Amino acid sequence: MRHSHGPTSHEGAAGEHGHPHPAAHGAAEGHVHRAVSRRRLIFSMILTGAMMVVELAGGILSCILSLFREAGHMFTHFFALGVSYFAIRIAAMPASPEKSFGLYRAEILAALLNGVFLAAVTVYIAYESVLRLLAPVAIAGPEMLVVAVLGLVVNLVSAGLLWGAGREDLNVRSAFLHMLGDTLSSVGVVAGAVVIMATGFVTIDPLLSVLIAAVIGVWSYRLLAQSVRILMEVTPPGVNLEDLGRALGGADPIVRRLHDLHVWEITSGMLAMTAIVTVAPEVTAADSTRLLGRLRRVAHEQFGIGHAIIQVEAAEAGDISPNDAGMVTHQKEE
Repeated sequence: MRHSHGPTSHEGAAGEHGHPHPAAHGAAEGHVHRAVSRRRLIFSMILTGAMMVVELAGGILSCILSLFREAGHMFTHFFALGVSYFAIRIAAMPASPEKSFGLYRAEILAALLNGVFLAAVTVYIAYESVLRLLAPVAIAGPEMLVVAVLGLVVNLVSAGLLWGAGREDLNVRSAFLHMLGDTLSSVGVVAGAVVIMATGFVTIDPLLSVLIAAVIGVWSYRLLAQSVRILMEVTPPGVNLEDLGRALGGADPIVRRLHDLHVWEITSGMLAMTAIVTVAPEVTAADSTRLLGRLRRVAHEQFGIGHAIIQVEAAEAGDISPNDAGMVTHQKEE
């Protein structure tokens, strides 16, 4: 019968020589990152909301229908920014006995929602483009040029604010892609307005829109795929289980076997791992404690895993031959 030699690892537990668990550093870094993301999202929401109000007021005063359409377009991005912002606020709520990992998955759900929303915008742009290709309509070039330039400035500033935070955070990236998509749309409108004013070639507008829709469609697909991958707890793309198993198995000579190895992503950049390590029967509890510290450091420093749950168990005499040392399996034992 097998038995455990030491504690499993928990977030905030001390490693070898009293060093703090890597997850404690990861949590602190995550709080700082989310605080920065919240501020940037707030600024972007203020800019987007102000532009939306200006377009709406302009539409009411001038009775230009396109301004109402652009105000509605801005609202979709204001909504996406709001979803991302409130997801970060929810994720920052403390863990509870019922939600021991906290509410970090709210960020991934927000990214999924924004991905679906972005895909719907793509379909709508493509639909409108096809209609205009089949039946071209007159476009008020000067008026649209002014609106597009103003929208472009707002979108560039907002996208710039979210650029740094969106590289590693899938939730913020979903808001960033909305702003980037609208930036491309504004560029297309500006280019189309200039061409129409110079040549009268109104078909340029739907042609550019089709191209923009295709680009945004690719972004929305990737965003949805990444969101679903995290929700399905697929092994993170930056982690190779075989490499991880070899690194952990070779971290200390007392490791005889490593099995039941699983790695998943709680939210963007927050990796968790479970594993069972089998050691020789004569290994002491103190040796097992030191081993846990080494394994945690290897998982964190080489693979970015901040929450490692590792169980150490002793093998019965003759249960594992020396040739089995370092063997890794990923399936649970029956």
